[in-house]
Amino acid sequence: MTSPQPDIAVAVIVSLLLVIGSVFSLLAALGLLRFPDLYTRMHAASKAGTIGSSLLLLAAGVHALDVTILMRALAGFVFIVLTAPISAHLLAKATHQAGYKLTNLSVTDQMTQGKHPSGPAS
Repeated sequence: MTSPQPDIAVAVIVSLLLVIGSVFSLLAALGLLRFPDLYTRMHAASKAGTIGSSLLLLAAGVHALDVTILMRALAGFVFIVLTAPISAHLLAKATHQAGYKLTNLSVTDQMTQGKHPSGPAS
């Protein structure tokens, strides 16, 4: 006879996922507040924010103790991990092409190193 309460192992796994996901989400929020320009802020939001929100979603799926909910959470996890960094990269590239400059604290602008004087590469 099983009890409706989750196992201690499931509780530990969910707790670890929640704590780690919360720490990454907090670091993403702090990066948005503290970093000097759009590019570094976008980096914090796309990397740490993606990891944090994905782990929190995974924790919710594990906590449900239902395979269908866990599969939906895993599908959401994969979707977030695949799309958030790509969209942040494309937004940063478009912003750079629009002329938004890096802060003086940035050491080098690697996007200008690949440009040809005759225009974009084909």
